[in-house]
Amino acid sequence: MLSAFVNAFRSPDLRKKILFTLFILAVFRLGSVIPTPNVNLQQIEYCRTQAASGSQASLYSLINLFSGGALLQLSIFALGIMPYITASIILQLMTVVVPRLESLKKEGGAGTQKITQYTRYLTLVLAVLNATAFVTLAANDQLFTGCTGVLYSDNLFSIIVMILTMTAGTGVIMWMGELITDRGVGNGMSVMIFTQIAARFPSSLWGIKESREGAQGWIAFAAVLAVGLLIMAAVIYVEQAQRRIPVQYAKRMVGRRLFGGSTTYIPLKVNQSGVIPVIFASSMLYLPVLYAQFQPDSPVASWISTNLASTSVWHNAIFFVLIIFFAYFYVAITFDPKEISDNMKKYGGFIPGIRAGKATEKYLAFVLSRLTAPGSLYLAIIALIPQLAFVFLGASQEFVFGGTSILIIVGVGLDTVKQIESQLQQRNYEGFLK
Repeated sequence: MLSAFVNAFRSPDLRKKILFTLFILAVFRLGSVIPTPNVNLQQIEYCRTQAASGSQASLYSLINLFSGGALLQLSIFALGIMPYITASIILQLMTVVVPRLESLKKEGGAGTQKITQYTRYLTLVLAVLNATAFVTLAANDQLFTGCTGVLYSDNLFSIIVMILTMTAGTGVIMWMGELITDRGVGNGMSVMIFTQIAARFPSSLWGIKESREGAQGWIAFAAVLAVGLLIMAAVIYVEQAQRRIPVQYAKRMVGRRLFGGSTTYIPLKVNQSGVIPVIFASSMLYLPVLYAQFQPDSPVASWISTNLASTSVWHNAIFFVLIIFFAYFYVAITFDPKEISDNMKKYGGFIPGIRAGKATEKYLAFVLSRLTAPGSLYLAIIALIPQLAFVFLGASQEFVFGGTSILIIVGVGLDTVKQIESQLQQRNYEGFLK
């Protein structure tokens, strides 16, 4: 492993890509701690400390997680990468139902570039809406329950400046992510999410140690670290698992040449939907909580606060069911057995023992359904680990070895290492994965 890292830095172009990526990530982290104008740093630090020890710790957990804690600091990069993720998901879902977007997707590179442009515009719109919501909550002293004075002034000009600053920060993040994709290593947006989540690992682990006194703190720290490594190993195992469906292509004559006759396979992952179902489910449960923040005195808000708290049985049960539902839903809209079957039939391919056409379509749908069942259960169990850690270990709601964080850390880490490995192998060096 160490020799592979040395070889990566020996190659001038690969070294340049890695150093460029590290530079962009350093700028990204710097922007995550620079506050927006009009923010009372001392008061907001006090309010964050109080919120972390109370029931409000997970109120904005998903967005705060993706921003590396920058959201509750109201920094210039407070919104993080979340608006871009939301915009990408919306465009991906709309591609299925909007004929214009569907035709653009089929056009290849030019169509994809157009969809990317739409994603950028939608990202800025969502950034304005998110920034307006959070700045309004801060101005009305509702961002932290029972804690006031996080802004120096609540006049209209100051509020507009804060909104514009956060929106501009989102635009800069989007630009830096595309720079990493073009000139660095890995997918820029994914690597930036990875950085923000990994930045919270030390403080979260140390918080577990500090939650207990004396030797018990170190014992809890070691136990959480050991369990976390086991969870990470299990997640890597499942993320790499796939069902390979063999495909045989018949031989055919084109002019005087014989083509085809090759054998390949269709790789179907156990977790075909990735981390998207967890994000969808978290977003759905976040909406009623946000409503309760804006209407704190209504009976509905009182019921939401009681029954949809992050540690309640109802919250966890609904979260579990939503993840399973969205796993099936996302797989259904991203993997079309009919399209795969038609393409195989068009180029003379078939699955051994399965007739081409409708039979192949039914077989692919059956296998995909059987794979999605354990994949969705795996996602739901991993997502509930932070709640279990809170109950049994007294860890914070931002427990790092579980939920969205560990899925993203492992997924992005594997993808980035594979990209570096492929570039090393092009230069006749050993890769990271053996």
